[in-house]
Amino acid sequence: MPAMRLGIIGLGGAAKQMMPSFLSHPHVRISAAADPREEARLAFGTEFGARTHATAEALCADTTVDVVYIATPHQMHRDHAALAARAGKHIIIEKPMALTLEECSDIIATAEANGVHLLVGHTHSFDTPILKMRALIREGAIGPVSMINSWNYGNFLYRPRRAEELRTDMGGGIIYNQVPHQIDVVRLLGGGMVRSVRSMAWTLDPTRPTEGAHVTFLQFENGSAASLVYSGYDYFDTDEFHYWIGELGEPKQPDCHAASRRALEAIAGTGSEVAAKAAGGFGGSRRLTIPPQNEWNHPHFGVTIVSGPDGDLRQSARGVTHYGRKGAVELPLEPPRVFPDKSGVIDEMYDAFSGLRPILHDGAWGRATMEVSEAILRSAREGREIGLSHQVPVRD
Repeated sequence: MPAMRLGIIGLGGAAKQMMPSFLSHPHVRISAAADPREEARLAFGTEFGARTHATAEALCADTTVDVVYIATPHQMHRDHAALAARAGKHIIIEKPMALTLEECSDIIATAEANGVHLLVGHTHSFDTPILKMRALIREGAIGPVSMINSWNYGNFLYRPRRAEELRTDMGGGIIYNQVPHQIDVVRLLGGGMVRSVRSMAWTLDPTRPTEGAHVTFLQFENGSAASLVYSGYDYFDTDEFHYWIGELGEPKQPDCHAASRRALEAIAGTGSEVAAKAAGGFGGSRRLTIPPQNEWNHPHFGVTIVSGPDGDLRQSARGVTHYGRKGAVELPLEPPRVFPDKSGVIDEMYDAFSGLRPILHDGAWGRATMEVSEAILRSAREGREIGLSHQVPVRD
């Protein structure tokens, strides 16, 4: 099979987290990257020996690139996807796919008009344990899904941020950045077709003026339902309920409560928050910490429990635990291939690239997840249930 020659637009923290999976994948070759920051281009080119460009236009014109990974600020996604599609490049685009349903539809139409594959990710619905849970549901291990519960408490709002990341209208806050993980996971496990949304969301810190917490109820067309709870206010941490394993699969110390708040307070008023944010990308001083291989665990997103008449499923430390009539049985999975393991995104694109199977997390799937995100904000604002019309089923 031919290798996918990959180009990256945007050399920030998202790209840095994806690089181990790109580099370790047998069917990927890193060809080029684009970023307006000279220091990011220099660092990337020096480390990986790849071509670099100052603009997205130049990267999309690069004939050594087959697939473009778009990891730029959310408000740029539509334009960068259009550039890639019109250049005949297949597209992996980070969540959120765009800022509105209309922008999502534009991206889908442009990709279809130019005959390129479109994949929206990474989200935690690509995680190996979540895919295993979906397979167990499909096999009838717990019977028809009745309810799904997803809870995540963490420090999201107190990680270093650029100004637009604290503006909901620019795609900031948890509803566009974190909640899509929850939506994608429960849609995958629940069949995909959400009928309606009822939500409440809160902005609890005026110095971080965007939504930082929500409680949402989703009703599916098949009669199942899901509850989603998220708080990014850095007090309680649901990793306590997941064996003190962090989101990327790293071992985590229990004394983490409010630590990100304290770190942010230490640089308050110095103008250093934007610099601290930039330090996490290429050309920055903060390196991705890779634990010893014997401490790698699968990524997770808080706690997700799926229930049916014949049992419950949840992610465990080593795989998935099935709670049934015979008690709790852990079903171990193969260890992660790399840290952090985001290989599922690449596997899905490569299968489409090589003609093996269509993309599951395609543009229509990403738009459906965006529709739920928009409905959460609207329901919270208007205090009522919101019906949906752009949902698509899981393509098993």
